[in-house]
Amino acid sequence: MSLLQSIWMGLIQGLTEFLPVSSSGHLAIFKILAGVNTDTGILFDVLLHVGTLAAVVAAYYKDVWRLIIEFFEIIGDLCYNLVMFFARFRNKGGQYRKIICSSYRKFVVLIIVSTIPTVIIGYLLRNIVEVAEMILLIPGCCLLITAGILLLSDLAQEGHKKPKTATYGNAIVIGICQGIATLPGISRSGMTITSCVLSGFDRKFAVKYSFILSIPAIIGAMVLEIGETSSASITAPQVLIYIVGMVIAAVVGYICIKLMVAIVTRKLFKFFAIYCAVIGIIAIVGYMRMV
Repeated sequence: MSLLQSIWMGLIQGLTEFLPVSSSGHLAIFKILAGVNTDTGILFDVLLHVGTLAAVVAAYYKDVWRLIIEFFEIIGDLCYNLVMFFARFRNKGGQYRKIICSSYRKFVVLIIVSTIPTVIIGYLLRNIVEVAEMILLIPGCCLLITAGILLLSDLAQEGHKKPKTATYGNAIVIGICQGIATLPGISRSGMTITSCVLSGFDRKFAVKYSFILSIPAIIGAMVLEIGETSSASITAPQVLIYIVGMVIAAVVGYICIKLMVAIVTRKLFKFFAIYCAVIGIIAIVGYMRMV
């Protein structure tokens, strides 16, 4: 991989991971058309994920820190309640602690509930995704699907749900949508934000929920890819080229996250729908000419 290819892929990752146009679809199309060597690209994919993860954490660092604290406090209260449960057999048990006692605690549980179906679907689709990324037709068709999904978001009525009023059923549906978005060309942010909006979420909270939900998904993808890096032969200069792409992905991604709140609240997804449709058609035509 050349430095120029690394820069381009960093830009593509940063722009398309958070804008609703599918990073996996654009990267798959770029790799095919630019002839990027995928044999040594596993580490680069990991670093791109590190870049986008850093962008999310930087954009929502206060919320992320609070959620981490609440997560461990939930674990602590669960352990305490377990001790109380067994203590009651000796007539020494005290009062159980309430687990979901704040909006942030509810937020933590909602994220966990959404992540479970994402992990299951992502695992089931993993082999299909590997094949799909190498066939230009599939990202093209999936981008057309993304275009339709984005139009639904703009047509949805205004919602007001936040952590206290969101249901675990909503969280499951959003997690399923995120799992489906592992297919190249299906936008993760587009799918999750649209499912949030259709579930009645407040639009600003829908953006926050979508991006914070991406954190466990990105970490999971990184873990899976790290397990495959040992088979790749990568030189030190190549690693430096990869790091350039990672930094670009992080900076551009952070900017895009900040833009997304305005895009969603002003119902501007229709413009991204048109873009996805055009790129999808171009990809399909390109596939037909290559066959």
